[in-house]
Amino acid sequence: MAVRAVRGAVQLDEDEAGHMGERVGALLTEVLGRNGLTDEDLISIWFTATPDLHCDFPAAAARAIGIVDVPLICAQELEIEGAMPRVVRLLAHIETDRPRSEIAHVYLGAAAALRKDIAQ
Repeated sequence: MAVRAVRGAVQLDEDEAGHMGERVGALLTEVLGRNGLTDEDLISIWFTATPDLHCDFPAAAARAIGIVDVPLICAQELEIEGAMPRVVRLLAHIETDRPRSEIAHVYLGAAAALRKDIAQ
């Protein structure tokens, strides 16, 4: 079993806790589904949020969908002029037999523009 990393991002329409929970929950569900993972395969998840998001911790969405015993951390993304607003990114460390080339990175909605090279 190898340790791999999977990336993902989603853009929010508004800075509202319920909306963040829905969008980040959908992102996590998609990351797990596309990579054939369960929460038992997760080692840890790093979340970042752009500086314009203040309503909640992205990690709260993970807890809400049942990811309860995995280490999670949230941080603020760099404030870069012209960067896409209201974006939550994640970097999940996982255990998997998949080779690195078969890891599905997930960029939902407008966030797909962030990494056209790896967005599935």
